[in-house]
Amino acid sequence: MSLSENRKKFDWSAFDLEWYKKRYQPVLSFFNVKSDEEIRRFYETRGLALKHSPNLFFDEAWYISRYPVVVDHVAAGDYVSGFDHYCKVGFWSCNPHWLFDEDYYRRNFLDFPIETLAENGFRNGYDHYLNQGGRLHCASSPFFDPAVFLADAPDFVVNVDDGPYISLLKALPDADLQMRRFSPYFDPEWYLETYPEVKREAFLWNGPLHHYLANAKPTHYNPNAYFSEQFYAKAYEDVADAVKHGAFRNCYEHFVKNGQYELRQPAEDVKLRVYAENPKVKSEIAAHTFPSVFVHYIAHGGIVEETGYTAHEREYISKSVYQDMCRVRLPLLLRSGLDFSYEKPEISVIIIVHNNFAMTMSALASLRANYAGSLQVILVDSGSSDETRHIERFVKGLDVIRALGNVGFLMGCNEALGHVKADFTLYLNNDLELMPNALENAVARFTKEPNAGAVGAKLVRTNGLLQEAGSIIWGDGGVCGYLRDHTPDSPEANYVRSVDFCSGAFLLVRTDLLRQLSGFDPDYAPAYFEETDLCVRIRQQGADVVYDPAVVVVHYEYGTSGTLESNQMMVVNQQKFIEKNRAYIETRPARSPHQDLWARSAVPATKHVLFIEDFLPFRHLGSGFTRSNDVITAMVKSLGCHVTVYPVFRPMGMVDDTYSGFPDRAEIVANKGLEDLAGFLNSRPGYYDVIWVARTHNAERLAPVLAECAGALSGCSVVLDTEAVASGRELQKWALKGEQPQHSLEEMLQKEFRSAGIAQKLVAVNQKDATTLRRLGHQDVSVLGHLQTAHRFTPGFTERQDILFVGAVHDRDSPNLDSLIWFANEVLPLLDPHLPPDVKFRICGYTNPDIDLKKILAHPRVDVVGRVEDVTPYYNAHRVFVAPTRFAGGIPYKLHEAAAHGIPIVASDILCEQVGWQSGEDLLGAATGNAAAFAHAVVSLYQDRTLWQKIRRNELRRVAVENEPAAYVRTIQTILDVPAQNPEYLC
Repeated sequence: MSLSENRKKFDWSAFDLEWYKKRYQPVLSFFNVKSDEEIRRFYETRGLALKHSPNLFFDEAWYISRYPVVVDHVAAGDYVSGFDHYCKVGFWSCNPHWLFDEDYYRRNFLDFPIETLAENGFRNGYDHYLNQGGRLHCASSPFFDPAVFLADAPDFVVNVDDGPYISLLKALPDADLQMRRFSPYFDPEWYLETYPEVKREAFLWNGPLHHYLANAKPTHYNPNAYFSEQFYAKAYEDVADAVKHGAFRNCYEHFVKNGQYELRQPAEDVKLRVYAENPKVKSEIAAHTFPSVFVHYIAHGGIVEETGYTAHEREYISKSVYQDMCRVRLPLLLRSGLDFSYEKPEISVIIIVHNNFAMTMSALASLRANYAGSLQVILVDSGSSDETRHIERFVKGLDVIRALGNVGFLMGCNEALGHVKADFTLYLNNDLELMPNALENAVARFTKEPNAGAVGAKLVRTNGLLQEAGSIIWGDGGVCGYLRDHTPDSPEANYVRSVDFCSGAFLLVRTDLLRQLSGFDPDYAPAYFEETDLCVRIRQQGADVVYDPAVVVVHYEYGTSGTLESNQMMVVNQQKFIEKNRAYIETRPARSPHQDLWARSAVPATKHVLFIEDFLPFRHLGSGFTRSNDVITAMVKSLGCHVTVYPVFRPMGMVDDTYSGFPDRAEIVANKGLEDLAGFLNSRPGYYDVIWVARTHNAERLAPVLAECAGALSGCSVVLDTEAVASGRELQKWALKGEQPQHSLEEMLQKEFRSAGIAQKLVAVNQKDATTLRRLGHQDVSVLGHLQTAHRFTPGFTERQDILFVGAVHDRDSPNLDSLIWFANEVLPLLDPHLPPDVKFRICGYTNPDIDLKKILAHPRVDVVGRVEDVTPYYNAHRVFVAPTRFAGGIPYKLHEAAAHGIPIVASDILCEQVGWQSGEDLLGAATGNAAAFAHAVVSLYQDRTLWQKIRRNELRRVAVENEPAAYVRTIQTILDVPAQNPEYLC
């Protein structure tokens, strides 16, 4: 418990005139006492004799009955009342009220002596409790635990400034409240059923608990079904003797304070020592799920089901293993030492520590191993009593700040901020481990997104489940970690988002912005909600708060502070947060089912788009997938859309570029397929504005799913991106085989587009296809070609050599495989007499593992490279690009890509027609299937420098005009009907 905030509002030693008037109004009326001065005099002359209390916080009648020796002192004239005794000598050892226990509170929540309390302006534990501990929802005694009370009385309104204890004292005359459970140690319903006479005397008491704690025969009543005064006194004569001599009010007081922890037997049939040996009981007690074995026994009625470990138990076990591993590492770290010496640090790291030396050393070792650059580590020792006091012996280069006591996270961080020397400040807990490249990736995010003010991590708990993937602020001021208890590889957790806030366990912030905001708001001291408030203030400064899934941290969670006190502080500080940030909170969604989809991003999307493709459209797949990748990139980066990429065919495991192959702000669903789509859509009702369906054949697959999910798709429009009209390509294949097609072109088109009616808008890749679609009756048709940027400064004619082909081969029916076999068998032999023998025909692109190109293309000039990460070096090194396609639809992406890189092209005439370029000017064309004409064109372009330069110049001009990024983005913008954005072209 911190003493950092000692502002006092409540004073147990003062006479409260207004409260006294209300409490004793009938008595005052009877004696006709009216004026304030008369009332004060009445209290002093008659009220004391009547055992009147002076204020809400002191119960005179109870005090006199609880401490009989005080009665003797009052009779002897040593003190005028029990209250006088308490104020002068009893305040440190006696209890002022039946709901407060001085010894219990100090032992459980205050870890410092009376001198320290006095130095901070508090006379005793009760003084501290009324002004701090109560507002933090600490328990006041074994018989009042705010967490238990509020769980049983959820509608009870707690005044934030008062806290639950004072709010309850003010409301106690309420008979309904009196029957609520105030703590696990007393059962009011059982008590009234067992002792019906108490019910008959209800007018004398403030409920059953008041009777139990204040009656004149404390050893005659049991508090619940699991404790017997008679049995305990007989079983433990030492306790009975202590009760007899006044050390304890009754046996139960001893049991609650001492006996339960010694596993003494509370009743004849309640054998705590045996019960405590149960593994599940052990794990739950160790995990602080229950404060004692006895409370666990009460909660379970003495029966524990042994049906496997619960999630909480598994997490406790994993936390234990984590702690054990920290202890295992410690001797190794102490022998080898750590070094954080620096001259010009790149990052300043602030760590607040209170004991847990082994865990701190483990965290520091993880930090040092994670980042090779220069780090300034500012370690605030918040009153540690273990080896943390001498940590400089084992770690070089630390900047250590030592506080006299436990100042808490917030105040420690603000003190450390004044010592920061780097441009970036990292708030880091000491109960975590950084996963590979975490810090490097966090810093890189600021380079990628200059508007970022803070970057947070994907926090994974020791049980392997998420603590959070960014965090949400709801419209009622509540907060939650997004995806808590989900697996870290969930698609929803693996894309970059602008979020309300990220946990302070790992939070990297621009130092200049942090200083501008003066760090954390001290009103949240000692801890909790300070990072939430800071992130909101960062957003209000116009900077972004970014969740980056590439920054992964394993977090012990609450490793440095007890969960009870943590939860109590959270409740109080949440109210402060709501009051300070009401304007921001009002902009956030209301908490309700499915709303986390909207709330997970702090910046609203221009559109929510579901992009459906055959497979996840990696660029290396070619065959239209590259174009889909460009469309997704434009939607995300240039138009501010939230895009979910969904494959028809479920990916077979995770591939290496599942996330790196797309914009990092796109949500990639890598664990589902068509069979899961209906459930996926129904789990996101009303979320999507547009469903973009890639490839015409998917319309037929999706039609029944979209119909089934119509209720979840209200207001959602469907765009069908045809990618290419396939019917013409099929006719070309029939012609190559020399066979007569079974259907006419018109019949094939009608069949191909029979399900296109699911879409409100259609997209064609060129004007030719668009004309066909309009002729079929589809009016809203847009043309979206390929996105390219002309690379004008590339190597010239003499700096290049060899012939290049780029394209993917997915199956044996692939147009690319057909063209490669034809070129290798028919064209290459014709080139041999004209080209030097060292000229290679190089093939780049993905190939299905079941297809062996090297075996199929058995020619000495053939060099099969396969998939490459970056095709640019190949474009820049080769002199001629060939596209010998014999059947195709749409526009081959590779033509525009090759032209954009300034490598002249020889292509079949069907491609010349599709792209609309002029043979002899923009490229060289040859009749489809005419090997001699194709070979002649290759030789001419390979040997004629003037022709080569002309083709190169003209194709670059074509790309600059026809594939201009701004026009490409505007077309998508029109299709989606989104407002204008500031475009970011990364082509």
